[in-house]
Amino acid sequence: MNRNEKPIDVAIIGCGRIAGHHSRSIQKVRGVRLAAVCDLVEAKATAYSKECGVPMFTNYRTMLRDLPQIDVVAIVTPSGMHAEHAMEMLTEYKKHVIVEKPTFMKPSQVNAAFDAAEKNGLTIFPVFQNRHNLAVRSVLRGIASGELGKIRICSVRVRWCRPQRYYDLAPWRGTFAQDGGALTNQGVHHIDLMRQFGGEVAQVSSTMCTLGAKIEVEDAAVAIVRYESGAIGALEITTAARPDDFEASISVVCENGLAQIGGIAVNELQIYTPDPTACAPNSEDFSGNVYGHGHEKIYQEIAAHFLEKRAFSVSRDDCLRTIRLLDAFYRADESSGWVSPKSSGESTRLGRADEKLARLYRTPRLQVDET
Repeated sequence: MNRNEKPIDVAIIGCGRIAGHHSRSIQKVRGVRLAAVCDLVEAKATAYSKECGVPMFTNYRTMLRDLPQIDVVAIVTPSGMHAEHAMEMLTEYKKHVIVEKPTFMKPSQVNAAFDAAEKNGLTIFPVFQNRHNLAVRSVLRGIASGELGKIRICSVRVRWCRPQRYYDLAPWRGTFAQDGGALTNQGVHHIDLMRQFGGEVAQVSSTMCTLGAKIEVEDAAVAIVRYESGAIGALEITTAARPDDFEASISVVCENGLAQIGGIAVNELQIYTPDPTACAPNSEDFSGNVYGHGHEKIYQEIAAHFLEKRAFSVSRDDCLRTIRLLDAFYRADESSGWVSPKSSGESTRLGRADEKLARLYRTPRLQVDET
């Protein structure tokens, strides 16, 4: 970065646990700067304000009025509010947005947000931080170079523990309107990696149920995937494992060998038969930090996008294809049949409207906002 160039000012709205990872990642990256934090709950905003030494707000409209120099807003609010918050930032405040997983709950929301961004000359930065894991990048190289050969079977296994007390932490948790279930909240990154490794999916069949908690969403799902290439896949994602998190892994059986990534968050290259010596240098220790180091890489990309005019690695089409695949798993369960991610229609459950619940996380329009 040129000494005379102003760093990109980023504000965070939503001060839950993952917001801390965003704020600390920003502080590590040259070219971006944390400008402010905001949460409806004053204590949450205050905690990050004190930790990071930046102003805090409980009303993001006031924040954007008082700090017009903000370039980008990181949306780290409940999943069901992502679309509403992103659209307001893009259309009313003309700000670029970073959107935490699962980006948006519906494919139609992806299209609406990107349409608004393109109309206003703005950029949406979807967060898929596991793509930056060393183990993931190593397997992607093996596929791209032909070292592994064509994929035959791709398997995902997420066996995590989310007891009732986890869902009782906030009203949005465990709801189709604001959270989604094990696939949407915990499994979306692994669903994304199924696409990254195996290519586009032709059809999915799935079944979901709720086994370990009193919630309306699924906490267990199994599915079969047919890829356009002719390969097949299997998916098992649950938050009903007890008493701890056990595994988050993905493996690919290929014509020239096997690659398996495991660990708590696909951070360990456990098997790589073309070159077993590649496992250790392409594994990372995520103990004490289940989010890994991918957010830091994302902010490096964001800095490069603005300061060096580089394209962000997740395009509109890329993001849309992953959200369509996520939605297809729900539609397949709802129809008890095979569903194509490319087919029309959306899940009747995932991201459904619930105004009463949304009002809990909607910033009121106060008179001060309109002056």
